[in-house]
Amino acid sequence: MDSDSISILTSKAPTKREEELPDSTDALLSSSDAPQKSSTKSVLFISLVLSTCVALSAAIAIAFLFFSSSSSSNSESINEVARPLTKLKHPVVLLISSDGFRFGYQFKTYTPNINRLIKNGTEAESGLIPVFPTLTFPNHYSIVTGLYPAYHGIINNYFTDPETNEVFTMASHEPKWWLGEPLWETVVNHGLKASTYFWPGSEVHKGSWNCPKDYCMFYNSSVPFEERVDTVLKYFDLSSSDIPSFMTLYFEDPDHQGHQVGPDDPLITEAVANIDEMIGKLIRGLEERGVFEDVTVIMVGDHGMVGTCDKKLIFLDDLTSWIEIPTEWVQYYTPLLAICPPSGYSPKDVVAKMNEGLKSGKVDNGQYLSVYLKEELPSRLHYAASDRIPPIIGLVQEGYKVEQKRSTRQECGGAHGYDNAFFSMRTIFIAHGPQFARGRKVPSFENVQIYNLVTTILNIQGAANNGTASFPQSILLPSH
Repeated sequence: MDSDSISILTSKAPTKREEELPDSTDALLSSSDAPQKSSTKSVLFISLVLSTCVALSAAIAIAFLFFSSSSSSNSESINEVARPLTKLKHPVVLLISSDGFRFGYQFKTYTPNINRLIKNGTEAESGLIPVFPTLTFPNHYSIVTGLYPAYHGIINNYFTDPETNEVFTMASHEPKWWLGEPLWETVVNHGLKASTYFWPGSEVHKGSWNCPKDYCMFYNSSVPFEERVDTVLKYFDLSSSDIPSFMTLYFEDPDHQGHQVGPDDPLITEAVANIDEMIGKLIRGLEERGVFEDVTVIMVGDHGMVGTCDKKLIFLDDLTSWIEIPTEWVQYYTPLLAICPPSGYSPKDVVAKMNEGLKSGKVDNGQYLSVYLKEELPSRLHYAASDRIPPIIGLVQEGYKVEQKRSTRQECGGAHGYDNAFFSMRTIFIAHGPQFARGRKVPSFENVQIYNLVTTILNIQGAANNGTASFPQSILLPSH
């Protein structure tokens, strides 16, 4: 305290009663009570100073304990190193996809097994960011190649090659469609074994990968989830040299239910609980074999889910006053509108007329659709550098859908494919294994980073990709 503060504390303004006392009383106070009053003031002042010092000391002590504890925790995290393998002879990565597992689904019900991975592993705190478009095939292939769809070629679930007019579907296994180098091919290139229990692109004979018998399962949605888990577990019964270094495991749920009923229905809760049971079955199987702590389990989804309903529809036929968009121009309606007008039509003019109509206020829900030339899309979408991408792309606002014409068909369910900036499109990233810190939360990141993460764990050189070379160091524990 400075001298002015002390002066303020020790001075005392006269009360109204003191001001009204007669002069004789004033004299008496000044002669007999003054010493006592002065002493009382001193005691009060000293008490105030002491109590202030005690409070200040307590605050300092608490702050010291808090910061020293925080510092100790940070120090432990910094000093923590990757744990050595105890039974396996080489690193093994098991990449699990739960299709359409929107970030937040893990809180819908009791998920003890997923929570165990989170508690003892590393999680993207606000979810994994999918690539655009937030569809199944583009995202699954981005996860295993580290490439954006414009570079790995799978730009949609369905699309047309502009040169040959051939149509890609989810049953197309010709290598010409699938660009880049998926993880199973990278692993085999290094003399290691890989296995795939369903994953888009895994059935394609490409490079050194020929989808080997017993190590590559052809997609069949009717195979029970339990059987898929059992098959993966059996790989760990092989001799050490025959255990695949990289494995994939795929579940269609909860995407299947999400399309039927949207993200908030009890069916989703049931599906999430079932996925958790499958994770529990897997963990128990690995523990019985004594390898759970050795295996790196990475659990992801490919995209999120949002509810849709008929009242949120946009009809292209409502634009006929400005421009007619025939069905044969449209490669994909929703939530990613993809239009390829024939030669003789200027894509720029088509975009201008469509946007004029959409912004006129005369088209139902028109304000929720924005149409672009692909090269004018936001650069963050990375959705221009491929001839396979149609020249005109429409971005639909969250929860809205595009259709050609009005109908009486009723539809309420769920959809994905929207702008990957929407939080509803986020999915999960949970990793448990020797090189992941226990109970750690990391910032959200795009799924193109996973390729480099896996190759780093396996200590192999990956192919060129759109991920960041330094990303693995930001999330993995140091080796020493």
